[in-house]
Order: sequence, then C-alpha cells, then structure tokens
Amino acid sequence: MGCLTALGLLVGAAGVSLAARAAEPVPLYRQASAPIPQRVADLLARMTPLEKQAQLQSVYAGSLKLRQTVLDSPARMTELFQHGIGMINPDFEATVEQTVAWRNRVQAYLRTHTRLGVPTIFIDEAHHGLLQPDVDVFPHGIALASSWDPVLLESVYTYIADQARARGTALVLTPVIDVTRDPRWGRTGETFGEDPYLSGTLASAVVRGLQGSADGSIASGHVAATLKHFAGHGQPEGGINQAPANYSTRVLREAHMEPFRLAIANAHPAAVMACYCEIDGIPSHANPWLLKDVLRGEWQYEGLVVSDWWGIDQLWKKHAVEPDERHAALRAFNAGVTVDLPFGSNYAHLAELVREGSIGMADLDAAVARVLKLKFKLGLFDEGAIDLPAARSHAAREAGRVLALHAAEESMVLLKNEQHLLPLHLAQYHKIAVVGPGAATNVLGDYSGTPSRNVSLLEGLRAKVGTRAEVLYAPGCRLARDADPVRYSNYQYSGRLEPPLAEDNRALIQTAVQVAMQADVVIVAVGENEQYSQEAGSVAPGDMSDLSLQANQEELVKALVATGKPVVVYLMHARPLAIPWIAANVPAILDGWFAGEEAGDAAANILLGDVNPSGKLTISVPRSVGQIPIFYNHKPSARSYDYVTEKDRPLFPFGYGLSYTNFAYSNLHLLSPSMSLGGSAVVAVDVANTGAVAGDEIVQLYIHQKVSSATRPVKELKDFARVRLKPGEMRAVSFTIDASKLSYWNAQMHYGVEPGEFDIMVGGSSEDLLQTTLTVAP
Repeated sequence: MGCLTALGLLVGAAGVSLAARAAEPVPLYRQASAPIPQRVADLLARMTPLEKQAQLQSVYAGSLKLRQTVLDSPARMTELFQHGIGMINPDFEATVEQTVAWRNRVQAYLRTHTRLGVPTIFIDEAHHGLLQPDVDVFPHGIALASSWDPVLLESVYTYIADQARARGTALVLTPVIDVTRDPRWGRTGETFGEDPYLSGTLASAVVRGLQGSADGSIASGHVAATLKHFAGHGQPEGGINQAPANYSTRVLREAHMEPFRLAIANAHPAAVMACYCEIDGIPSHANPWLLKDVLRGEWQYEGLVVSDWWGIDQLWKKHAVEPDERHAALRAFNAGVTVDLPFGSNYAHLAELVREGSIGMADLDAAVARVLKLKFKLGLFDEGAIDLPAARSHAAREAGRVLALHAAEESMVLLKNEQHLLPLHLAQYHKIAVVGPGAATNVLGDYSGTPSRNVSLLEGLRAKVGTRAEVLYAPGCRLARDADPVRYSNYQYSGRLEPPLAEDNRALIQTAVQVAMQADVVIVAVGENEQYSQEAGSVAPGDMSDLSLQANQEELVKALVATGKPVVVYLMHARPLAIPWIAANVPAILDGWFAGEEAGDAAANILLGDVNPSGKLTISVPRSVGQIPIFYNHKPSARSYDYVTEKDRPLFPFGYGLSYTNFAYSNLHLLSPSMSLGGSAVVAVDVANTGAVAGDEIVQLYIHQKVSSATRPVKELKDFARVRLKPGEMRAVSFTIDASKLSYWNAQMHYGVEPGEFDIMVGGSSEDLLQTTLTVAP
C-alpha cells in the first residue's frame, strides 16, 4: 500500500490531522536545517513523560503480526502507538512487499496521528546478510574473519546496509564481536574468533561499512550499527549459551572488552548491546560498572545501550536479582540500558518510576535524547515513505552474488595439502566422487536470511567441470534423523536434535564406498548443520559438549580412505572441530566454514585451482574437547606440560593457513632498536613468493613484553597486512609500533606502557615467526 493511501486511511481517526498540523508554525525540531542538538532539545521540551517513556520502548513486529491484525484496527494502533514508539523489531518472515507495506503504514500513523509525529526506528538482524527473504547471504562471521581483510568486510557490510536501508531498516543488531574462548558455545560461528585485536579491527571495518563513516555519522543508504554482546559472552561457563562469565577484571578488560573499546574509538557505532551473562554475580543488564563507569565514563561513549532480547526480563525471570518487571526496569535503567527489546514491557513502568522519584527526570531526558539524536542523524524526520520499487531492486542481485563469491573465496582455509594433491588437475582425474552430508546441501548457519541462489559443493563442482569430468555423488550419511527439520523465524531450528540411526548411516556409508571405488579422487564434505551450532535457547539447543565429528562422519571418512583413493576433506561448519585422525590420515583438507550463498562455487574454484586459497584461522583448532580453552594468547604458565594422554598444542594454531604457493620471510629488523615511552618504532620484514603461482599472504605482527609487573600472554597479535605477491616477487612489509600496541593493564591496574624489552615477532602464523627485540626506554 502506498504512503498516500495509508495516510488517507488514517485521517479522521483519533489523533492530529494533517490540516491542523499544517496550520501551525513549523517547530524547530521539524526544521531539517537546524542543528541536531537544538532539534533534540526542542522536541524533548515538548514531550510528556509517557511520550518520553515510549521512545525507550519497542515492539516485536513478528509477534504482533503488524501487517495483519493491528494495522486494520484503529483501537489497537492507538493502544500501541498513541505516545509513539522508540523502535520496532523485525518480522523475519515478511516478504519485501509485506515489509514495505506494514512499515509504511506504521510510520505514517506515527508521523501523522501522534501528537508530536516522532518516527520509529525499524530494526533488523544483519549478521552476514539481512535476515529477511530474498537477500544475499555472505559467509558466517568466523569465515569472514578468516579472510583477515578489513577492506572486504567493509565492502560486504556496505552492501548489506544498502539492502537493509532500501527496505526501511535504520538500525541493525550487528556485528557480533565477542571473543570466543570456548568453541563448545553454539554462537562461535557468529564471532570473529579468539583474538581481541583482530575482532576489534574487523568490527571497526563492519561499523564503517554499515554506517558509511568512521565518525559516528550515518551516511545516506546506510544504517546504524550495534556492537554485541557487552561483555564476556564468548567464554560462557561450560560452553553453555548465556552462562556466567566470572572472569577477573584484568581478563575482561584485556580480552572480552577490548574489541568493543577499539571499535568505539575507531568507528563510533550507534549502539552497544548488553549481554545476557553475569559477571561476578551481576548480570550485564544490571551492571553500572560495565555500562556506566567503563562505557560512558572511561570510553566517553555517547550512543545507545540496547538490551538483548528479553535481557531485562531475565533480571527477574532467570537471574532472580529483582522480583518483577517494574523493579527490573528500575535496575536496568539505572545501570545504563537505554532501550528495552523486544517488547518494551519492562520500560512501560518508567514514567511511573519518574513520578514516584525513583528515576530522575533529568536521567530520563538524557536517555531519550540519545534515541532522538540517533533518529535525527538517520534522517527519519525528513525522509518520505519507503519506495517499494527501490526495495525490490535492492533485493538479492548479481552484485551481491559476485561479492559473496569473492568473500567465500577469501574465507576458506587450506589446512593440509600433502604431496600437492590440490589443486585437482582434470587431466588426471576424470571421475570425481563428491560424498558426505555437506555435499549436496549448503548450510548457511544461524541468523541467515533466505537467498534466491544457494550453491552447494556438488552444484559448484558440476558447474565448474562441465563435460571435462564426471562428478558422482552419494550422501554418505545423515546429520539428523529428520532430513528437513522445522525452521523457526529464519535463523534457528526448532526442536531437539534427533541423531540419525547408526545402522541407517552405515548403509549409506557402504553405498558411498561403492561410488568412491568408481572414481579417481574423492571429495568428502563433512561437518555440521545449524542444529549442531546455533544460538541455544528455549526453542532449541545449540551448544556442544563434544567437538568431534558427529553422526558417523569420521567412520565415513575412514571408510573412504580405506579404498586407497586420494581423499580430500571439505569441512562445512561454524566452530572448530577436533579431527586429529583426519588431520593425520587424509592428504588434503579445505576448511569451508559456513561460507554463504556462493560456497559451492568458491570451493570449486579453489579445489580446481582457479583461486589460490589465502584464508587463515582466527581461532585455534583443538585436538580434543579436553584441551579447551586453548587460545593462542595464553599466559606463560598455561601450557607448561603435556596432558598424560594428549599434547598441549592445538591441532592447527591461530593464524595458520596454507597456500598453493610458498612464502618466505627474511630480514626482520627494526629501523631503530629502541624507542621512548611516548615514541614509536618501525619493524620491517621481507616477504617473498617462492612458488610458481600468485598468492595472498597474511603477514602477522605479535608482541610480548619480556619482564612486566603483571604477567603477559606469550604473544599478542598487534597488527597484520594482506599482501598479494606474484611468483618470485619480494616485498618489504612494515608495521609501526607505538603505545597503542604496547600498553596493558599493569599490576596496579593502570593502563599504559611499562619500559623494558619487548619480543617483536612477525610471520605467517602464531607459531611460525621471526623474532627481534625492541627496547622501550623510561
């Protein structure tokens, strides 16, 4: 329905008519040329307590079915929106046409039939693509991170922002920048991995892409970004989603809070989301130290703090630190939470709490001003209705598929390539067997929209080889008893996983072996689907106690290796998998992650040599679940000894990844061997492509202080560079070292640089490094 038609339906209902408003002088807050602070102050001065309260509330479109039952009921519209509404959460199942129709009608009501005409902010999820039908889906977070390419991520999220804004979305609950130190956690795949510096750097790129700037402004065709989840969410107790994060202040600051600090300082996101977890007995939604002292006070953050969905409700329903939603609202508001998502029912008590004096009017005004400021920055007061043809034209399209293909190619990691089995040469391999539960189905991961095109490994290889080779197929085994589990709200599978029957899978394995015997080479695609790796909640579990391959998949691989045929393992998954037998016995392993809508084409391009793999791990791969946690930047005492029956080293280390060419590092040197406390130094290294094909290398800089007042990790990533080198080409790569790379929280918990000697390490992974020494003078 067009905007004019929607307005016509609403004129005459209870509210402010267009004619009456047109006769009034134009208030300052409606003057687009006026400075935003003046517009905010003018509007705020006109608002009643209930109108202010409404700006800190939200509603959930999917639950209310706005496009069906509410829009046609003047009484329900008045009940919900007579005082305005701060934000409206998404309807994940709505088509482009439905989304535009209901959003235009609601926004028209708010602009013309509420006293002040304050528009709302439409929210969406956009983790690796807009969480809607008919969109482009890019690689999962940990896959994108494996590209180590901030330029790529900024391009991907610029595209996502454009696609979202065309549908009327103004704020996205993205990116997830939790530092993951327990991959049993089902949301591991949404994150950028285990390193705080890398996560903060990539988060900054994502925010720049979404917002179209690095200064906090929101450019045309862009959306407001939300960093989540603050803080400690990525290392929950037992690997269970939402479990406590009872870590010391030092661990929190150095690991879990650092990506947020970096992204806020470097990209100024519009919002930060508090996390579900508790720290030292205090849930994050009730933690003024976290949300006020650090976020507002130390970091001078001026944006919104939004609750995680039902995060305020959990204060009384789950954590039991408050007796009911009224007290939970008071606790959360005083702790620093600006907006109540997704229903806003807790914050329905704010005006009452102000009247009784539990909340000061000045504090309420300060929170409301933040919301209004964002609405003015987004241009919501000055823009027209959402244009349906434009929204349609920004749906899934060729430009998105090209970008998704490039992103998938850069994200995949070559873990092993014995005897240069890869790339496959079709002159040698005339029959290729593609088997396994990940062969004919391309899993996108949780928080995924629905693309118009979703290419599996089997489809990608068949399209790639054409008539040059025959591609055989067998499913090999099944990951779940239900072939097509019920999907819930586009981002989560419902119901508890029903494992497949072992006897059924063994019959499929025998068939796969028969197919493999006909082939010259076997590609076996194994790993996970979303039932094994997703956000655990009341609808379905998603955390794992075991990181080994499930559902007879290792048995499948062993049977295929036993045929004597060359075997390539293709991994499709969201978390690191413990695969020591495969790593020892299979000649080639390509880690494909959940690589988005073009995963199959990207994998085919790499397997057949049209693309040289360049991805590197951003999370350590354990040998077994018993090694958890096994992050690379551990303290010196953490890995003093092997286990009785296991090594203390990961199966594949952080920063690791192979190429079809070789890179040699030499001539590591400091331009000056020393620097002052407030100065800087430059370290340089020569990197050469000593192989026969062009390739990208990710050069990594690590630092370790030799003697310090508080213990330091054995090494910490502090910079990196992606360089492309032709065969035989050498390039000098340099990094600047200054206080931003050397500072830490010392024994007195003061942040700064301590003088002394620092190991400066540069190389191709966290375990393959050249080293020199830098002296920092007092």
